[in-house]
Amino acid sequence: MSFSSRRIFHALEAHGPFARIVIAKTRGSAPRETGTDMFVWSDRIDGTIGGGALEWRAMAVAREVLESGVPKVLRLPLGPALNQCCGGAVTLVIERIDAVPPKDWVRRIEGDAPEPSRPALGLKSGWMREKSTRTGWRVNVWGAGHVGRALVDVLHPLPDFAVVWYDIAKARFPAAPPVMHVVSTDLPRNMASCATTDDHLIVTHSHDLDLALCHAALTWGFGRCGLIGSATKWARFQSRLRDLGHSDDAIARIDCPIGDPTLGKHPQAIAVGVAARLLSAGPPEGTP
Repeated sequence: MSFSSRRIFHALEAHGPFARIVIAKTRGSAPRETGTDMFVWSDRIDGTIGGGALEWRAMAVAREVLESGVPKVLRLPLGPALNQCCGGAVTLVIERIDAVPPKDWVRRIEGDAPEPSRPALGLKSGWMREKSTRTGWRVNVWGAGHVGRALVDVLHPLPDFAVVWYDIAKARFPAAPPVMHVVSTDLPRNMASCATTDDHLIVTHSHDLDLALCHAALTWGFGRCGLIGSATKWARFQSRLRDLGHSDDAIARIDCPIGDPTLGKHPQAIAVGVAARLLSAGPPEGTP
């Protein structure tokens, strides 16, 4: 059992306290695996535990917990009472979250049993233990225009990715970015500080800035790199990058265009194609 400190931090920063629903146990067939969680506010949600009616029931209880602050445990069979035929059962722990928990998070959820000396992970004898874990591999999105926003919207809910978002002005971001975001007037310099295993998606408003970021990526190293653009743009960039001293083999590591061309050019279609390719490929070689 684990949780993402990063995700909790950004959720609190963006929208304030919330109720967290986590699947603590499953038996038989269940819509999601143990450890899956979702966040619930009075007017929004983030994530899903699946199950349709199960989720609606849990969300209603979560909003009660958000008001009362008292944690609850739901033990629900996935049968006729929920209009489901999975045949299994789930145990849900629902708590109000006001701050980022400690890395080794042990707390009493129900009952009055004393704290065990060596609590097991998960829910046992009324005590719940989870550990903070790094969520996903790092994907840097360069640019907060239409495509950049679509990429972040599609990628950030997926546990496979830890998204960091960059642009040159605060006004280019939405009012409450859902991920860590960086405002900088020297984005290529920011790229120089990224790990050589990071993935990069270059989708800025400026061809000159796109080129400078491609040059920085090739100079400093990267896991994978994608650039938005047409065949004509990429041909020009290849020539310019050669003039900057990069080899054809190195330049060929940059993917352009990004996404799946068969899905079309709508920003969300591009984002779906990018996410599918990243998920299929898995983390870059050498990712910790």
